[in-house]
Amino acid sequence: MKIISYNVNGIRAAINKGFLDWLKAANPDVICLQEIKALKEQLDLSLFEEAGYPYNYWFSAEKKGYSGVAILSKIKPKHVEYGTGIESMDKEGRNLRADFENYSVMSLYLPSGTNDARLQHKFDYMDMFQDYVNKLKKDIPNLVICGDYNICHEPIDIHNPKMKGVSGYLPEEREWIGEFIDSGFTDSFRYLHPEKQEYSWWSYRANARANNKGWRIDYAMVANKIQENIKRAVILSEAVHSDHCPILVELKK
Repeated sequence: MKIISYNVNGIRAAINKGFLDWLKAANPDVICLQEIKALKEQLDLSLFEEAGYPYNYWFSAEKKGYSGVAILSKIKPKHVEYGTGIESMDKEGRNLRADFENYSVMSLYLPSGTNDARLQHKFDYMDMFQDYVNKLKKDIPNLVICGDYNICHEPIDIHNPKMKGVSGYLPEEREWIGEFIDSGFTDSFRYLHPEKQEYSWWSYRANARANNKGWRIDYAMVANKIQENIKRAVILSEAVHSDHCPILVELKK
């Protein structure tokens, strides 16, 4: 199963930049999208069906033009779970899960901490999400949680590891994602590429992408139980529909 995760920073804007042609060429079995910034009703769903994804699921934020996640699939899921049942998380449309025969794939968009209030919301979300996943794993052990975690884990994951006081690389955030991994997950990219320095997000400022001054904040976290099924994990930096680029994990079927 080939799974791609992509923060598109607005699905309609990405489509205008050639996203659908890219999707056909990339040809994943499942693609998890984050920051769709649209309601299902605002989209022409036939475009995704024509691209080969008849099964497409959308979980939007209550606030228009904000956040939201989606999963597009060639394969019909056995079940689709919208949200977590936790109101403060679900009103922002940040979690969507599709259960398949061998794997359960979640599209996750973890908040960014752009100011003090949002940073506290991010910390609260992180704690609630960890509790939610701890319980979820008991019933659904074959989890693959893909998405924009908005956190760099290690110094190798950021162009300037001396950076301080910036959300996304705070000690508390880095500690949380380390503990999340220790709770039973494998960072698929780092598992196969322990020393490779590649990024999945670049600021629009100061020509950051051209100078490769980036951050690796997008992950495909694979439950340890199915770690040995990881065949390939790559960052698809040639895709330029967003300030993020897609990441890919391929699992044995």
